[in-house]
Amino acid sequence: MASLFEPYALKGVTLRNRIAVSPMCQYMAQEGVITDWHGAHYAGLARGGASLVTVEATAVSPEGRITPGDAGIWTDAQADAWRPVVSAIKQAGAVPGIQIAHAGRKASANRPWEGDDHIPDGDPRGWQTIAPSAVAFGGDLPKVPLAMTADDIARVRADFVAAARRADAVGFEWLVLHFAHGYLGQSFFSPHSNQRTDEYGGSAENRGRFLLETLAAVRAVWPDNKPLTARFGVIEFDGRDEEMLAESIGLVKRFKQEGLDFIDVSIGFSTPHAAIPWGAHFMAPIAERVRRETGLPGSTSWFISQPDQANTLIADGTLELVMLGRPLLDNPHWPYAAALKLGVDRPAWTLPAPYAHWLERYRAA
Repeated sequence: MASLFEPYALKGVTLRNRIAVSPMCQYMAQEGVITDWHGAHYAGLARGGASLVTVEATAVSPEGRITPGDAGIWTDAQADAWRPVVSAIKQAGAVPGIQIAHAGRKASANRPWEGDDHIPDGDPRGWQTIAPSAVAFGGDLPKVPLAMTADDIARVRADFVAAARRADAVGFEWLVLHFAHGYLGQSFFSPHSNQRTDEYGGSAENRGRFLLETLAAVRAVWPDNKPLTARFGVIEFDGRDEEMLAESIGLVKRFKQEGLDFIDVSIGFSTPHAAIPWGAHFMAPIAERVRRETGLPGSTSWFISQPDQANTLIADGTLELVMLGRPLLDNPHWPYAAALKLGVDRPAWTLPAPYAHWLERYRAA
């Protein structure tokens, strides 16, 4: 059997293969409550054969949403709306995961197909953003956030803890802390956005403090038999790549000491002026370096789309999981197509039994 289709075990969770759904925002919630759209979307991805279905960045507070359409988990009602989705993912044979997040200075934005820019001041759909420092992202996101006080930092940390408790209570089995993509966690770590002079700013150790404190607080309430993971932007492609990678790897080592089980390696996206070298699986060598130097198992995404490419990244030990986004939107049954291409014995059995039964029967006819 191809390496891509070997099971993967972490803590008390076993994935049926190495294909995982990367969190992809749908922007279709109403006041943070998911809708029928989400149920159909995530159940379809699970039926398609992925082993881990990580639902979209789910805001830990109203101010933490990217857009008014973001999913939330700051109330029990919002959490309860996830229960049938969690059940459908499990019934299809996949593990349900959730990414909890705070958008920081990138919050209060229009949905991508409605502008992908900040909602104008005075528009009742918008809200005040917060960040480590009063520094705007720039470009289409010009709104200057309020610099967070010590009380704000404590409150947001508590919001992450409450979100983790709710995620556990409704049955999610894999938790991702969103410390990437220029959102709040990343913006504390990035010099592009953090100009603080207190214990949360300046040195790499200080800039990583919010992330470490949040991780430790969540670790204290998240069950030990369920993986606690993070998506972290380890590089900005801003001209200081080696320096940032060294700082990021140092912080990931601290993550491991605080109880992190797995790292999803991504990009910082803290500046609109980054020179990102887009190309086939361009983040994989960076993810492999992070794994090798920290000892944490890991994954990445970004332009991994071909079965042989994904299989090689698993087989040669570069990654433990491949995180797929757009390929699974294009074809939720990408795992079955990959199994066919890779010559997996009885490829239909990469899918739930009702699909596998009919596909095997058809292929044998």
